[in-house]
Amino acid sequence: MAEFLPIIQIIISSLLIGAILLQARGSGLSSVFGGESTFYHTRRGIEKIIFWATIVLAILFVALSFVSFLL
Repeated sequence: MAEFLPIIQIIISSLLIGAILLQARGSGLSSVFGGESTFYHTRRGIEKIIFWATIVLAILFVALSFVSFLL
């Protein structure tokens, strides 16, 4: 199992990078400081799926990092 963790971690990190790059521009911290005119934006459709997939992938990446650290 320990020999597959780095491979799984590379796959998840690649998916996480892709999910972050697919998100809409202006939805980050720059909108807090005036980068966007609307303050509240409801995510719908594929944007919502990508948002939640990013969160799940980030949690999986952190969990795998802890597991590989402990092994």
